[in-house]
Amino acid sequence: MNKNKKDGERHGIDKSWHLACTPLEVNVAEVEFALMRAFEAFGRWQAECLGSVIDLAASGPENAMLHIIRMNERPKSVKDLARLSNREDIPNIQYSLRKLIAAGLVEKTGSGRSGVNYTMTEKGIEVTDRYAEVRRSLLSNAISSIPNLHHRLEETTRTLDLMTGIYEHAALSAATHRRLPKVAIR
Repeated sequence: MNKNKKDGERHGIDKSWHLACTPLEVNVAEVEFALMRAFEAFGRWQAECLGSVIDLAASGPENAMLHIIRMNERPKSVKDLARLSNREDIPNIQYSLRKLIAAGLVEKTGSGRSGVNYTMTEKGIEVTDRYAEVRRSLLSNAISSIPNLHHRLEETTRTLDLMTGIYEHAALSAATHRRLPKVAIR
């Protein structure tokens, strides 16, 4: 067995692969997979929670956008929504906004030069209030008995914020130094 294989072993299980040869790489890969699984579960949770209060097929990001628009009870621009959700895909954000407007949950205010903002409608406020009630009833009650969860969540938030910065910097470096592939991939 080579050194990399031994380095990737945990509890007698070889967890090394092309993305994870060292113990640190194994840990990072495990966090990445946990993050992907959590993201997908979170998206399903958001869709089901919203689906329990309104008949609307909304994606996780659309659901998040709905709550971000309501956050602090102030209008948000597309730029605000992109920044607060760490997204760059403005056309997709605009598509989601049209969907939320068509559902009667959000309305557009302002115009071109003066600035377009998005605010909640009365229906949107009612739906997000009911969503919060379902969330509190199902999610908050389910996690309330986990010991020290408050502190664990604070630490998780700090770690995820740190990793977000690291991934952003790594993405910038990769984009800066991108070259044409040396090998044609077929």
